[in-house]
Amino acid sequence: MKDCEYSQISTHSSLSPMESPHKKKKAAPKRKWEVFPGRNKFFCNGRIMMARQTGVFYLTLVLILVTSGLFFAFDCPYLSEKITPAIPAVGGILFFFVMGTLLRTSFSDPGVLPRATPDEAADLERQIGNTEDIANGSSSGGYRPPPRTKEVIINGQTVKLKYCFTCKIFRPPRASHCSLCDNCVERFDHHCPWVGNCVGKRNYRFFYMFILSLSFLTVFIFAFVITHVILRSQQAGFLNALKDSPASVLEAVVCFFSVWSIVGLSGFHTYLISSNQTTNEDIKGSWSNKRGKENYNPYSYGNIFTNCCAALCGPISPSLIDRRGFIQPDTPQPAVPSNGITMYGATQSQSNMCDQDQCIQSTKFVLQAAATPLLQSEPSITSEELPLPGKTTIGAPCATLTLGQPTPPSSMPNLTSETGLTDMIPLKEEHEGHQFLTPEEAPSPPGMLPAGSPITHSHTMHVLSLASQDSLHEDSVRGLVKLSSV
Repeated sequence: MKDCEYSQISTHSSLSPMESPHKKKKAAPKRKWEVFPGRNKFFCNGRIMMARQTGVFYLTLVLILVTSGLFFAFDCPYLSEKITPAIPAVGGILFFFVMGTLLRTSFSDPGVLPRATPDEAADLERQIGNTEDIANGSSSGGYRPPPRTKEVIINGQTVKLKYCFTCKIFRPPRASHCSLCDNCVERFDHHCPWVGNCVGKRNYRFFYMFILSLSFLTVFIFAFVITHVILRSQQAGFLNALKDSPASVLEAVVCFFSVWSIVGLSGFHTYLISSNQTTNEDIKGSWSNKRGKENYNPYSYGNIFTNCCAALCGPISPSLIDRRGFIQPDTPQPAVPSNGITMYGATQSQSNMCDQDQCIQSTKFVLQAAATPLLQSEPSITSEELPLPGKTTIGAPCATLTLGQPTPPSSMPNLTSETGLTDMIPLKEEHEGHQFLTPEEAPSPPGMLPAGSPITHSHTMHVLSLASQDSLHEDSVRGLVKLSSV
């Protein structure tokens, strides 16, 4: 007997047709900086935040790096030898401090306020009762309703909170919307293209330290470049000194034209810090430095030293935008079935319900088939089970006795025992799928012997048992196939 080899079926790798539409590859979750609504650029997976217009920022980097590099390469060796080695050391400290504060200002969040979610915006619209105005504005081609404000009192001074139509929020005090970055920035000072970012509450101190240290570095380089040229001109003449060190001429020109603006900007922001104002407030003339006037500055502490400490030494507030957080995927909505047929986009819960119903039905089918008595699954009842009284020989075959149709004795011809088995098989296939009564349930015709008669009983039961076992086996296999396909 040949050995039969069976291949093991992996139930984990094969998917049923009901599960295949729902087994999709999960997409990688996106971070919030990838869908940030403002006009900003992000680097290092959201850790670095800048404005989109960064061309002037790169010009700032080039000017600082080139000027400082020329100074350290052509001027510092001569100055350290003729005067003191402390000159390149001090210049290096100033250079690294300038670069650190510049990058800190450019790469950090200036204090962007998060925009309102759709639910928050709708709730705010209901609170202010201006939904009709917004609807009219959207349908009249760019019309915007009049500005909406709220009034709060800060240190006895009434401050108006303006509503931002872009961010859908009432801006806090001293906040403003930057038109270049398209964000509301807390304690907004100005948008500086030289640093490639807005200047606000979270990076203002670094911006001030940058322009202040850059002023010192520019003055430092300019002063010692002139010193270098003077020392060389004393030895070989002015023209020969310029020929010997042409880089010093370029450094002196760059520093001369930039020192005035840088030093002037540093002085202006020193004044703003001492009075606790912002550039935006000073340009608009929002407040007066005199305490007795009606529009006095409610944010000033009345002391220059306290104002400087509050601006430069206070705690840095955390960022309000979660740039590196993951976006929560939306919950899929169930698809509406049409004409009683489940759509392809149905949810997993609907498919699970369908699978459970089919599993229950298939299980009931298998249990019912297994619990059915042997005689109940007989396909047909022949006249061999019903011998006629006084008939010892059986002649020609007769028709099958179907459900609820007993044949009278006069209509039953003689049967032969040789054709019993040959007639059973085709009749079984012909009447497959119908239910039949057992001999006990079928009404007995007049003159018919009971089904338990010993005449030809063993031969008939043997034939019926083979056929009924075959039918039961097929029904069980169908039920198991349906159960395994769920």
